[in-house]
Amino acid sequence: MRVSLYQRMTIALVLLFIAIACTFSWWSAKLEVESRHEAEQRLHLNLAEHLGRDNPLLKEGVYDQSALKNLFHSLMILGPSFEFYFVAPNGNILSYSAEPGKVKREKVNIAPLVDFINLKKALPIYGDDPRDINEQKIFSASPIYNDENLQGYLYVIIGGETYDSIFEAVQSDQHLSQSLVFLLGVVVAFFLVLIALLRIFTQPLKQLTQNIRAFKKAGFEKNKVQLHDWPAAKNNEIHELGQAFNEMAEQINYQLVQLQSIDKTRREMLTDLSHDLRTPLAALQGYLETIQLKGNTLSDEQHQRFIDIAFKNANQLKKLVDQIFELAHLDGGQVTLDLETFPLAELLHDIVAKFQHRLQEKKLVLNILPEQCEFMVYTDIGKLERVLSNLIDNAIRHTDVGGNITIQVDEKENNRLNISVSDNGTGIHENELAYIFDARYRASNAIFDSKEHGGLGLAITQKLLRLLQSDISVESQIGKGTSFNFYLTKVS
Repeated sequence: MRVSLYQRMTIALVLLFIAIACTFSWWSAKLEVESRHEAEQRLHLNLAEHLGRDNPLLKEGVYDQSALKNLFHSLMILGPSFEFYFVAPNGNILSYSAEPGKVKREKVNIAPLVDFINLKKALPIYGDDPRDINEQKIFSASPIYNDENLQGYLYVIIGGETYDSIFEAVQSDQHLSQSLVFLLGVVVAFFLVLIALLRIFTQPLKQLTQNIRAFKKAGFEKNKVQLHDWPAAKNNEIHELGQAFNEMAEQINYQLVQLQSIDKTRREMLTDLSHDLRTPLAALQGYLETIQLKGNTLSDEQHQRFIDIAFKNANQLKKLVDQIFELAHLDGGQVTLDLETFPLAELLHDIVAKFQHRLQEKKLVLNILPEQCEFMVYTDIGKLERVLSNLIDNAIRHTDVGGNITIQVDEKENNRLNISVSDNGTGIHENELAYIFDARYRASNAIFDSKEHGGLGLAITQKLLRLLQSDISVESQIGKGTSFNFYLTKVS
């Protein structure tokens, strides 16, 4: 499961506060204990020395075990926070006052006692606790001599077992109060920091919300609103969201402009087409009404001529409607391709044969160069035939009687074949070349012959070639002719 940036920051913040709280609590407790131990050890620094010097039993260096035990018992009654031990020079515990089983050690380490007596280390210095094998406590110590012979050490534990039990009971109550105060402080600090972080985190979201509202208010037109420029950050979800919104706004604006442009073009196209449809439809209706009203008075020749004209207008109307449907089908983007490999020359000769009658009518010559066009191509044969038919039909219509039309195939690099359909007809003005592929556009010098055509041929041709992963270009000069060029993929 993916964890968001906000969730990661929240988890990290909680863990950080817990770690800081635990570390601070441990460190403060440790510091407090060490400070208290140092103060107590410094306060009782000379306790053992004074006892050894003032007590006759210890002063003479000769001890009576029973008497020492009674002495230690009396001292512990007067000072219940102390424990008294007489330790041999090798560390063996020789005498003490305690109930049976309380003292766990038989021997203590002498090194801390020597360091304390000689003040070789900084306080606090810890020594072995005779009543706990694993525990160490602060102490006071003094050597006991008999003349110049070391008899042992007076070893006084500061804060004995009785003191510890009472202190722990009191300290637990203090710790509870301190913990509650500390917890309250941590919670308050946590929420203050959390509020600040939420402010920081929600500010970009607020900015993004403002952008969305402004974009909606502007009618989803990006050029009417200034969107926030989000910095590039792959690990910041808010910035990524802002960048995605800006890209989405750009795409929406682009599509909106495209839709407006398409809608405008379609309205203009419908206006033009309505005129083109009205003309043959009106002519068809007029001649049919004439036949209906004057059928009995018309001669057979007139009757047949009116029928022929009506039929011609019906054909023209049908062809125009077919072209409209074909263009709409291409614009819908639901055209499928049936790609195959076939010889190009065979298709070219079939198309020339299809136009032979019209070529003979205008005494036009159509040449295929080279004559031996031995190329194999990989494309949709039906759509390529439609393209070439549109271009040849256009060339026939705009070429004067006795003119020439040429289909030339040139081999290019990267397995490409350049196909050009050229004529020596009327040509097109240079400033009109950019518009001739627009639906319903006709050049100012376009020829309107007696053959039926809807004026959508070049627009359909361009869309078909784009489906075939090709493009079409045009070169023309007034009075010298026009050349259309496109390319195909050659198969080796």
